[in-house]
Amino acid sequence: MRYFLLNIILALTWAMLNGEINSGNIIAGFIIGYIILYVAQRALGAPPYFGKISRLIQFVAFFSVELVKSNIKVASDVLTKHNYMKPRIIAVPLDAKTDAEITLLANLISLTPGSLSLDVSNDKKVIYVHVMYAEDADAAKREIKNGLERWVLKLFSSDKKDRLS
Repeated sequence: MRYFLLNIILALTWAMLNGEINSGNIIAGFIIGYIILYVAQRALGAPPYFGKISRLIQFVAFFSVELVKSNIKVASDVLTKHNYMKPRIIAVPLDAKTDAEITLLANLISLTPGSLSLDVSNDKKVIYVHVMYAEDADAAKREIKNGLERWVLKLFSSDKKDRLS
């Protein structure tokens, strides 16, 4: 957390040195500050901050691709005469343990067109999801577990190793 705050301070300093505090200068300052901290990490010690930022960037890319694919699938189904929907409610066993992990996973599922998180079991071991395109329930479960849940666990992992590989 200390390096993230230091990166924000460097970003604000960059924006002030440019004479204008706007989103473009702050983003540029954040990137420049990140590069400075990355180069200086040997002198400062190697914090997990740099791994977390790269995982976050990878996750944003992954989720963006999934979002586009699901939007195309739903849009093509709406625009064609044939109905390809195979709606189901599936129970997905969770490896996510904390409330933050489960909440993020449920929200990401709901953000993706064609799926909606409905409920989490009282023991927090199962999430119930409505899926529009699920010919095979097991394949839909694997898609959630190997996709979104795996990335959520990577984002929340505190060490360099992922909880799920």
